[in-house]
Amino acid sequence: MAEERVLLNGRIHTLSAAPAHATALVTRGERIVYVGDDSAARAMAGPGAEVIDLHGACVVPGLTDAHMHLAMFALGLQNVQAETDTLDECLQRVAAQAARTPAGEWVTGYGWNHNVWGGTFPTAALLDLAAPDHPVALSTKSGHATWVNSQALTLAGITADTPDPAGGKIVRDAQGHPTGVLLEEAMALVDAVIPAPTPERTVEAIRQALPVVHRAGLTAVHDMGSAASLRALQSLHRDGALTLRVLESIPLDALDAALALGLQSGFGDDRLRLGHVKMFMDGALGPRTALMLAPYEDAADAGIAVTDPAAIHDAVRRANAGGLACAVHAIGDRANRDILDIYERIAHEGVGSTPQKPLRNRIEHAQILHPDDVSRLGQLGIVASMQPIHATSDMDIAKRHLGSRCRTAYAWRAILDGGTVLALGSDCPVEAIDPLAGIHAAVTRRRADGSPAVEGWYPEQRLTVEQAVRGYTWGAAYAAGMEEHLGTLAPNKLADITILDRDLWDIDPMDILNVRVLGTIVGGAFVWRDAAL
Repeated sequence: MAEERVLLNGRIHTLSAAPAHATALVTRGERIVYVGDDSAARAMAGPGAEVIDLHGACVVPGLTDAHMHLAMFALGLQNVQAETDTLDECLQRVAAQAARTPAGEWVTGYGWNHNVWGGTFPTAALLDLAAPDHPVALSTKSGHATWVNSQALTLAGITADTPDPAGGKIVRDAQGHPTGVLLEEAMALVDAVIPAPTPERTVEAIRQALPVVHRAGLTAVHDMGSAASLRALQSLHRDGALTLRVLESIPLDALDAALALGLQSGFGDDRLRLGHVKMFMDGALGPRTALMLAPYEDAADAGIAVTDPAAIHDAVRRANAGGLACAVHAIGDRANRDILDIYERIAHEGVGSTPQKPLRNRIEHAQILHPDDVSRLGQLGIVASMQPIHATSDMDIAKRHLGSRCRTAYAWRAILDGGTVLALGSDCPVEAIDPLAGIHAAVTRRRADGSPAVEGWYPEQRLTVEQAVRGYTWGAAYAAGMEEHLGTLAPNKLADITILDRDLWDIDPMDILNVRVLGTIVGGAFVWRDAAL
């Protein structure tokens, strides 16, 4: 007999037209069978049903992180946590990890941010002192730079004579010697000599990370992954251990193989399915590798084109023709304009998408748009996959790098008002895996300490609570082509539910950061349950 649960006495926001609000919900097996009032829900309860009094708790459709890196996050939990307030603290963590690691083995980590440390890139010499017997490679918080020590440079064969690779840069001192920081495609020079995690280690890392994901209230993620990530997720799914719904991306270097196999977006099931082909137009704002139409305010350059636009156009055309939607990383206003131009040309060519079978092409981040381009996403039917927490995290460096161009940076409200579907996420591990922090940032455009002001940073771009929650629910489901099954609470939909201790609609928006997740339900079953529920 199918497992049955009756949720009563709640403040249920269905995000559906009828009813928009309810007090009770009934699940049977993996589906919702009723949404409405307490008395009718009680009458539906079978003899073995679990009846839960929510005591006024807030219920929303299961929250989805529409842009994260699941395997990177999971493996990173086992490595150096390099996101620190000071450079010295980061170096201490490297030294501690080195002390636990056999000499000669790699010390790796993630999260450093030189902008927090004063704005100057760190050097290999500093890591040499912290870990003299190990090669070290630490990825920056943005994921678009790697800081390495001298052993790592030697193992990678990087010297003063090594040319900058296409789409990348080796940071050098005045004499032309590598300093220890590699930008964009130059990171691959070191990545190539770091032993890849074994498949078994990746599976186990994700298995251990899943409870962390569920405690954050997440029922699904869109993973900007890799072949290794997909392999690990298939293993977990086969073993019945994949408690999370995952939309898995296809890296650009696997496009030919995917097309040769005839794979299409949506292949899989409700638990694990193929999503988009992931590509990169440019870099990131922090290291000034985001591609801009004009130079940065505090530098003479205008960023890096990670992939040639002609190559992106060819890849999007071939992917769409083969039934694969695309998700293209674009941060700077030049990168966003280039991919919008490409999507527009593809649409005019009539490739792939039809009214009966629309492909949900996306722009990942869409952080900095020229005013002339804000409305183009909606006009072209492009999903804006954005991460609200980036605005509050980046606002200081954005002001320094961009000046007045910040007015149409992280412009969620203007993009939404232009008819674009927002699919919201975190870019974890770039930011914490916390959808409530993202909702708070979207609604307030303020940090936890209240800065920069009561009205928030460029307050005209704030979202309402409902708009923000919809971006983490229905918008993410739409981006995945699953809005008929997920994203709202209604009979016959999959029973993915997030339960919160307070009603987001009725509290001071600054208090959203203090809301606690009481329960996370995927397919009618609890995958996280607080003792208070």
